[in-house]
Amino acid sequence: MALPNTNIPNESKDSSAPVKEFFNKFFTDPINFPSNQVDAVVGFFESRGFDKVASRSTATVLLQQAKLDGVNVFELVDTLKGVESAKLSFMVTEILNHNRSKISTLGYKITNPNESTEKRNIVV
Repeated sequence: MALPNTNIPNESKDSSAPVKEFFNKFFTDPINFPSNQVDAVVGFFESRGFDKVASRSTATVLLQQAKLDGVNVFELVDTLKGVESAKLSFMVTEILNHNRSKISTLGYKITNPNESTEKRNIVV
């Protein structure tokens, strides 16, 4: 059976396919880093007590920022080695907040190390 002579293509193609493809890939630029850099940064955060997933996400942000700023990531990790864990958590929180959507932020609680023993309820 022969098809009638029309200008309609035989394939039924979704006209919005190029638009969908564009926006599906809009926020997914490929990111490539050498494996030794990724392993070093992830290993650094894991050795400092970070969870595996947290280490990976933090390492990704640091690697991206180091690439944007033109900084050697190994020098960056070397500068973080001497930082105590509380200050490191503060720094990582600030870096992550800077690199995420502005509608939500990460927070932290700073406890007062000078808890006064004089705090008590006084009943009058």
